[in-house]
Amino acid sequence: MNQNFRRNLFGSFLSFVLVIVVWQLIVSLGHVAPYVAPQPLDAWRSLTTHWSTLWPLVLGTIGETVVGFVVGATLGLGLGVVLAKRRFIQRVVYPILILTQAIPIIALAPPLVLVFGFNLAPKVIIVAWIVFFPVTVNVLDGLSHVDRDLLTLARSYGASPWRTFSAIELPASATNIFSGLKIGATYAVTGAIIGELAASSGSSLAIYQHAQSAQLNAAGVYATTILMTLIGIGWFGLIVLVEFFTTPWNRRQIARRAGQHI
Repeated sequence: MNQNFRRNLFGSFLSFVLVIVVWQLIVSLGHVAPYVAPQPLDAWRSLTTHWSTLWPLVLGTIGETVVGFVVGATLGLGLGVVLAKRRFIQRVVYPILILTQAIPIIALAPPLVLVFGFNLAPKVIIVAWIVFFPVTVNVLDGLSHVDRDLLTLARSYGASPWRTFSAIELPASATNIFSGLKIGATYAVTGAIIGELAASSGSSLAIYQHAQSAQLNAAGVYATTILMTLIGIGWFGLIVLVEFFTTPWNRRQIARRAGQHI
């Protein structure tokens, strides 16, 4: 891994430490009641004490997030390509996409439960719904701004549409595509938690947190929040790693820019 990546990783670690320190200072200096906000160590103790109960719930939330993200990202990539290639379809479908985002996600959950029941399907659909739009828009934007002269040159050399797409358009749009995927990854866990609150008939991470809140167990509430946050950060980090290893030309550009300043 290059120096820039290590710097970003170290910066992320420092940010995490800073959040913990600020949290501790607010609770200690502000004399916050334990049932309002626990100290970081108390949240950590709650996490480790109930880990045997929390671990299966974490796996369930991760599963919902991954499946919903893959479905939403796949549909978003496919539709983004279609909209970029067919302007007429874009003019008809794009306003509908905007309309779908006007529907509050929390309002979408109850109808999905009525149609699909209390199972995995509503949760996956909610996550996919959240991921779908940013991926579609970023794919469309990336493909719409590929250098037209380069495309014309490729066609003049007899390159097939698929060859042009895979060798020129897709790499040129990679930054936009991964931007959409990272936005989707950030909000995917939110969709999974909303789905759990609306469509879980048994135990789930969101319902566990709700139960801890009802018992005024602030340590349990904050511990669950930390877990949800870590799932989101982990999924975002995985997308960043995939981008790092699949777009080596971006690393070369960064290296050249860094060399110019030496």
